[in-house]
Amino acid sequence: MAAIVTGLIPILRTAVDSTATYKGRTMWFGLLCIRLVTVFLAQFPWKSLNEDFHCNSNDSFCIKACFNKHFDNSIVMAWHFLFILLVLSVLLMEMFSSHIRSSFQKKEREMASQSEQGAVTDPTMTVGGRMMIDLHKSKSSVVVYLFSIMLRIAVEVLFVYVLFCWVLPKLNEESYLCYAQKFGKCSVQQCVVRGAAEKRMSVYALLFMSALVIITSGLFCLYSISHYLCNG
Repeated sequence: MAAIVTGLIPILRTAVDSTATYKGRTMWFGLLCIRLVTVFLAQFPWKSLNEDFHCNSNDSFCIKACFNKHFDNSIVMAWHFLFILLVLSVLLMEMFSSHIRSSFQKKEREMASQSEQGAVTDPTMTVGGRMMIDLHKSKSSVVVYLFSIMLRIAVEVLFVYVLFCWVLPKLNEESYLCYAQKFGKCSVQQCVVRGAAEKRMSVYALLFMSALVIITSGLFCLYSISHYLCNG
């Protein structure tokens, strides 16, 4: 539990303490927090995966060989890696919003020091005491915003692929035959994964979270295209 609290603190602090914001920012950070909690809880049934794998053999070498054949991809580490990619997709917009605001302030200082006349177009507006990027004034901001959303959708689609193709096929409640003859003295083994239903439930929770993010991101993407690009 301490690990999840440690992970949530910087995400929540970044979401609340920023001086610049943009449309949907709080929601994206909220979804990140929910994703972190979901991954944290979903990995519990997988912590004893090695002990949950059984074969009709007393030879530990053959059992481990069949385990490596059956679970030939790193499941939990793939979840963690894809979560990192999701964080990067959100931080991309964070870095851009910080850059666009600092660039505007730098231009203002340069014009003031040179006593130049004319106004610099401010790509932000003040809402509730916080600076908010006005996507109507900056097409580049819209492009980066859409790119970050599409990147988020791509990561979630990849995550769904991992769950459907890497994980769920390994969780059959029925036993399966492991052809381990190439591992020296090992013969054909009959193996089973204990607690398959609980593990599948954790996968369904992750799939639900991915579907939620994909639908939300898709709606935001369509709204941004129609509202900021098509309508100007």
